[in-house]
Amino acid sequence: MNAQVVELGHAAPRRLALLGTGTVGTAFVARYQALQSRGLALPRFHWLANSRAVLACDGAPEQPLHALRCAPRLGDAAAPWKQVDSLHAGDVVVDATASETVAAEHAQWLARGVHVVTANKLGQGAHAQRAVQIAAHCADSGARYGDSATVGAGLPLLSSLRALVEGGDRILRIEGVLSGSLAWLFHRYDGSQPFSLAVREALDAGFTEPDPRLDLSGEDVRRKLLILARASGLDLADGQVQVDSLVPAALATLPHAQALEQLAQLDAPLHQRWLRAREAGEVLRFIGCVEAGAARVGVQSLAVDHPLASGAGTDNRVAIHSDRYRDQPLLIQGPGAGAEVTAAALLDDVLRIARKETIERC
Repeated sequence: MNAQVVELGHAAPRRLALLGTGTVGTAFVARYQALQSRGLALPRFHWLANSRAVLACDGAPEQPLHALRCAPRLGDAAAPWKQVDSLHAGDVVVDATASETVAAEHAQWLARGVHVVTANKLGQGAHAQRAVQIAAHCADSGARYGDSATVGAGLPLLSSLRALVEGGDRILRIEGVLSGSLAWLFHRYDGSQPFSLAVREALDAGFTEPDPRLDLSGEDVRRKLLILARASGLDLADGQVQVDSLVPAALATLPHAQALEQLAQLDAPLHQRWLRAREAGEVLRFIGCVEAGAARVGVQSLAVDHPLASGAGTDNRVAIHSDRYRDQPLLIQGPGAGAEVTAAALLDDVLRIARKETIERC
């Protein structure tokens, strides 16, 4: 690999740091290397960190990535994330984790002028006060918050919503298939085999979290709805999202390994829903919907010609209803899951930040 980094000049973010070296973090490094080999101007890679360790990479992240995977696990899992304290204003930190501990630091990093690029939904998709602090610190310090990867794996959802709002449009309702794993499951399930078998197939293919209950519970979609609402100016408090989990209470409380053995608890309730939908000539989809003061997440039975009923694979499909799009919603569709598309969205945000820094300082 060519270790030379093409600099963006004095206006470029000085250093780039990555938190998280799982599937998304690994894909981020691979894409960085691919763009680097093509001569694209990129911030210099400074260090990589996971819950085990922090390793400097001096612009060439390949060897440290392997070393991080082999490092012994530390007793204090938060210790590696403290390395961000060494970053300065104008540097970029990429959060490729799903860590609450890391997300809780986003606002403080922004306050110091460190740009934050994230796939972690717990920044904007958790407590309202945290989202408020993120926006306030961006305004005060001039640091930027790149969150394109948090919803739709980089589909132009957040950018489209923000552009509509900035243009004076009023968002009335957002509804959509917002989980790539659940999209795949409900396209796959046809009643001929147990739903739990489809869940196992999705798990083996890497479409779900290692514990698929995290997807099936609807919690991921709930967080995404909060992010979309906050980007749209819709008034929605944390507790106003009604979630209809697919996970029975008895299954929800089991340890991880035992839960995987008892996924068959999902089958009977879901099959009954599927039978009722088939009798009505409809299909099942896992939908999130938000409008002013209310939001809901769960399985819905939709007519086959409904805007959200089509799509394939892990596609997200989102309908935006607004003053401008009252009679016919704006539809955005595309791959909504996968390490590669998520990593690409992260790096796109890094490049956008670098370009804006260059323009503003010229």
